[in-house]
Amino acid sequence: MMTAESSPLSTHVYNTCDGVPGAKMDLSLHRLDSKLMIWTMISIGTTNEKGCCHGLISQEAFTPGMYKLRFETGSYWESLGQTSFYPYVEVVFTVRELSQRFHLPLLMSRFSYSTYRS
Repeated sequence: MMTAESSPLSTHVYNTCDGVPGAKMDLSLHRLDSKLMIWTMISIGTTNEKGCCHGLISQEAFTPGMYKLRFETGSYWESLGQTSFYPYVEVVFTVRELSQRFHLPLLMSRFSYSTYRS
């Protein structure tokens, strides 16, 4: 994986139920093929002990278009011995300006979630 400095996209997961980082959560990055209207997986990752995941895509591969981050929330909660309402969370976003960095945190509990760009 790339370093945080070399990747234009990062995420951070917060388990707001327990007030801890969402560590060891699997996730994947996808790009929409605008002609075929299908999602193509670009990369997979896992959040670290701090709930962060960097290096999902290189600057060279990061092109304008529609992307989604898919967070495997159901299996995360199961690993903690709990159930959740959402088996996964998908955050869809559009990239137009490539000179910017994108950080997309996910705040989640077993029955809710929110996200924003910072």
